[in-house]
Amino acid sequence: MSYIARPKVSHPALARNDLGLTMRDYEGGMSTLCAGCGHDSITGSLIQAVFELSIPPHRMAKLSGIGCSSKTPAYFASSSHGFNSVHGRMPSVATGAAAVNGDLQYIGVSGDGDSLSIGIGQFVHAMRRNLNMLYLIEDNGVYGLTKGQFSASADAGSTAKRGEVNEQPAIDPCLLAIAAGCGFVARGFSGDRAQLVPLLKAGLSHRGFAMIDVISPCVTFNDHEGSTKSYRFTRENAFPIDHTDFIPPEAEIKADIGRGESQRVELHGGGSILLRKLAREYDIGDRGEAYRYLDARQGKGEVVTGLLFLQEGGADMHELSRLGETPLADLPYGRLCPGPDALAELQNRLR
Repeated sequence: MSYIARPKVSHPALARNDLGLTMRDYEGGMSTLCAGCGHDSITGSLIQAVFELSIPPHRMAKLSGIGCSSKTPAYFASSSHGFNSVHGRMPSVATGAAAVNGDLQYIGVSGDGDSLSIGIGQFVHAMRRNLNMLYLIEDNGVYGLTKGQFSASADAGSTAKRGEVNEQPAIDPCLLAIAAGCGFVARGFSGDRAQLVPLLKAGLSHRGFAMIDVISPCVTFNDHEGSTKSYRFTRENAFPIDHTDFIPPEAEIKADIGRGESQRVELHGGGSILLRKLAREYDIGDRGEAYRYLDARQGKGEVVTGLLFLQEGGADMHELSRLGETPLADLPYGRLCPGPDALAELQNRLR
């Protein structure tokens, strides 16, 4: 993945964390996403979260699949480890990496297309294994790299840029995660950093699989019908001599929602989304109640944000697999490969 490097210049008065690092030390390359993309707001929140937690950049491992969301690892913590895998297969790569070295802080960044369509099986099994990682879904309801087709998270009745109506029911990643036994389930909004940063910090601090679904509007495919400045109108009425494309910059969408309150947020192009922030009396430890609450609110057209479910104390993948205290990456070759006699004994046991 190619990206433009940021200049290594920082103001001497910038705040520093416990490691003596500034926010600039957690930045990555310049984003090539559309101006106003919610994914960039998530990147900013991620930078703030890892900075405030004083996580050493070289102890972080960022992984992604394919899609607009999967470019995010290039845009933060440039001195950390990173791996951009194939479409939907990031959980397998993360599982292998964590099995070899569980001492790193693993952050998986995916999208609704990457996780809920081609990668849904891998996504579910990563939760089942309780892989120790933060798993972000940057959820915009479309395939942004392939001209905005509906993704599996698009709500029934929603309209595409060109007017098509989605007739299929949505897969809600939070309901799926709760039903699959995930121990940390949350939802945020890219424009609500005041809520998103604490959710990210909580997910990074959780032992086990922490899934956060972040609603992240796509500025390119929210253009409304009837606008003479829209891409569709221009392409239908112009006579291009060459194929070019231009995404006009949009202002970042922000929201300030009080606890227990709902607010309709206007999206680029005239659409809107109804967000509800959890109230203080909500019980995050009741899996059944969490599922029922989400399902009921979804029936009213509301997107609930906040920490939706938390179950602490469960064994993660390392404990379940009895991998020991020493990372496999640090074991001597003799212990990793005990020789043909040990292999023959294992094969005899399986016959």
